[in-house]
Amino acid sequence: MAKPSDPLQELDAQAKLRCFRVIANARAGTVLEAGAESFARQIEAAFEAAGCRAEVELVPPRQLEERLRAAIADEAVTTVVAGGDGSINGALPVLVGCKRPVGVLPLGTVNVLGRDLGLIGPLEEQIAAICAGEPVSMDLGSVNGRLFHSISGMGFFSLMAREREYARRRFPFSRLVAFLFAATRSILFTHSIRIEMEIAGERRQVEADAVLVTVNQFDGTEWRRNRLDGGEFEVHILDTGGLLSRCKAALSMLTGGWRNSQHLVSLTGTAVTINRRDKRRGHVTFDGEVERRASPFTYRLLPGALRVIAARPAKIEPHPAEHMFPS
Repeated sequence: MAKPSDPLQELDAQAKLRCFRVIANARAGTVLEAGAESFARQIEAAFEAAGCRAEVELVPPRQLEERLRAAIADEAVTTVVAGGDGSINGALPVLVGCKRPVGVLPLGTVNVLGRDLGLIGPLEEQIAAICAGEPVSMDLGSVNGRLFHSISGMGFFSLMAREREYARRRFPFSRLVAFLFAATRSILFTHSIRIEMEIAGERRQVEADAVLVTVNQFDGTEWRRNRLDGGEFEVHILDTGGLLSRCKAALSMLTGGWRNSQHLVSLTGTAVTINRRDKRRGHVTFDGEVERRASPFTYRLLPGALRVIAARPAKIEPHPAEHMFPS
C-alpha cells in the first residue's frame, strides 16, 4: 500500500524548483494564434515538465519595460523575455543593466537570436533547453546609443522589414505568404543608396543595394553565428547592379551561398561609421525594427554586455558542410 505523501515534503520540493518569470509580448503572433490563456497554460506546463516552475505575464508592448524591471528586481526568479527579435531588441535597455543571466523565449518569425542561443524546435523543447541551459556572455551593438543584439541594416534590408510588417497585416493567415510577398516587393522596389563608410581605419565610398552590419560573423544557410562574443562587427555591402542579379543574390542568401556572391563585399572591425550621401535621413533596421534616422551612424561594440541563458556554448565549431562558405 502506497504511503501517503507528506504535504511539507511536497512544499519543500516545490520550493527547490528553479523558478522563472516569463514576460511575454501579448501582441506576439504565437500568443495571438494560441489565445492568451491557452498560451500561458502551455508555457507553465512546459516548464513544469522540464522540472521548473514558471509565472507567466502577458503584457502589451508599452508595459514590457515596466514589467521587466519588476521581474529583474525579484531575485527569487529568473527573468525570461518571450517575443520576436524586435521585442527582445526593445527590452535591451533594461536587460543590459541586469547583473544576473536572463532567458529568451523566441516567438517571432525569424528568431535570429533564439537560433544562435540554440533555442529551436517546438516551444516545449525550447523551454526544456532554457531550464537546462547555461549562462553565456554575448556582445551587443550600439548605433548612436541605440542598442541592437544581432543585425542592423539599410537599403534592401530596411525595405524588407517595412514590407514584412505590411504583409503581416495583409496576410495574417500565413507567415510564408507574407514573407514571399514582402521579399518580392523588396526585390522589385529596392533603390541603391550612396554611403561613405569608415571601418578599421579605412574610408570608402560605395553605391549599393544594401548595407548590413552584424554583431559578430554570420555564416551558413541558417545565418548562424559561431561566436556570440567574437568582439567584432561584420559589414556586408551588397551591390547587384540590376533586378536579375538582385534576384540571384536574394536566392543565394536563402540557400546559403551568399558568402560566394560576386556582388558581396564583407569587412570586419570593432567600430563602423556610415554616412548617407543620398539623403540626410533614411530608414535603418535594428533586429527587424525600422526607424527613420539621420546620419552619420556611429556603430560601437559593447563586448560581453549581456548575460543570457543558452543551450549551446559561447563558441561552437561550424558544421562540416559550412566550410564551403569561408569567412
